[in-house]
Amino acid sequence: MKSISQILSIFLLVVVGAQAQQEKGITGSNNWLNNWTEFRPNKVDYGEADQILAGNIAVNTKLYKKNKYILQGNVYITNNAVLTIEPGTTIIGDYATNAALIITKGATIIADGLETDPIIFTSNKGLKKAGDWGGIIVLGDAPINKFGNSSSINLGLDTSLTTYGGENSESNSGILRYVRIEFAGKKIRGEENFNGLLLAGVGNKTVLENIMVSYAAGDSFEIYGGNLNMNKMVSYKCSRDDYKFNYGAQCKINNSLAVRSSFLTSSLGSRCMNVASYDKKEEVDFSKKQTFVTATNMTLVNDSENINADIQSGLIKEAIYIAENAEINFKRTVVSGFNPAVLLSNKIEINDENLRKLSFEDMYFNSCNGNIFTEFNQNNEDLEDWYGNAAFSNVYAKSDNVETFINTSDDKKPDYRLRIGKITVSNE
Repeated sequence: MKSISQILSIFLLVVVGAQAQQEKGITGSNNWLNNWTEFRPNKVDYGEADQILAGNIAVNTKLYKKNKYILQGNVYITNNAVLTIEPGTTIIGDYATNAALIITKGATIIADGLETDPIIFTSNKGLKKAGDWGGIIVLGDAPINKFGNSSSINLGLDTSLTTYGGENSESNSGILRYVRIEFAGKKIRGEENFNGLLLAGVGNKTVLENIMVSYAAGDSFEIYGGNLNMNKMVSYKCSRDDYKFNYGAQCKINNSLAVRSSFLTSSLGSRCMNVASYDKKEEVDFSKKQTFVTATNMTLVNDSENINADIQSGLIKEAIYIAENAEINFKRTVVSGFNPAVLLSNKIEINDENLRKLSFEDMYFNSCNGNIFTEFNQNNEDLEDWYGNAAFSNVYAKSDNVETFINTSDDKKPDYRLRIGKITVSNE
């Protein structure tokens, strides 16, 4: 396993205002990227499957590390059953049958891997590519903002088995910890894709930690409603959004990473974070909570050898997009190599009331073609004045992006590094 190690004995210290010192980006004394991550999954031989998972699973079931499983078609965990997956188990999504794993409302997944023995979901193709199989869907009964507090997932699935939403913000859909999801996001029809991991109406008793989604053709992580705590997520080179929040999601996401590629984008938009409360205004109940995301210690970087050239050619867009009636609170986050760093919907009126709902504090904006703009408006003086206030302690830098993200590799030993100030993240 090609892993990334993190040297964090010296944090990034930025002098701001009255010599205040801040930490930026991924923080913590533990080397949380070590052992369980894989940044070259197409080079890994996971072996051949010897067990089949198919159809509906309506009784408690356990998957074992000693076996390798192939996921065929849409596999539903139903009837309040518990699917337990042993650490180190490999589940291979079948390309031919558009395989997907759906944890229905009331059912539970216990995928509790270990740092040295992660649980892996991957593709069965010889030459693996984004969108080889569907992905994982977890459905719960936590609140959403749609009328009736209920909805269903389509994507060509059985809608009677894909309902989500309810009244229990503390509901428990299980554990996803030390899990890798690779090459998911199968295209269904038109412009619709599965995502690496879709969490719909998931409650805050669900454990979501140390999850890596790599090369998803859809979004890496998509969150519909619910009340979630996400910690130590990794999105690596997906084609759509790294983290997408919608339909009244109440989410805290911490200590997480998104690495984009200029050459893996979608015509529908490809961002590190996309925060919205709805797709259509008429489908939501405004008496309910709208989307509110708190993001702390995030690192959002674009892997590009020539940021300026990629921006001029239109390959790089904004890192963060905020739609109307959504609320965010960003703290201690690095955004490096985007065009611009943040884009607000043109439907958001720029006034004190709305700006208090869109908080950016202790940010490190590096090598971005502009910092915070309103959509279709090149004049951002009001936003610059507001967020440039010393009280927010935001830092604007124009370092070469190669100092922030370095990817120099050969066939034997890839070299992935995040170098932000004195933080270095690299492989051993």
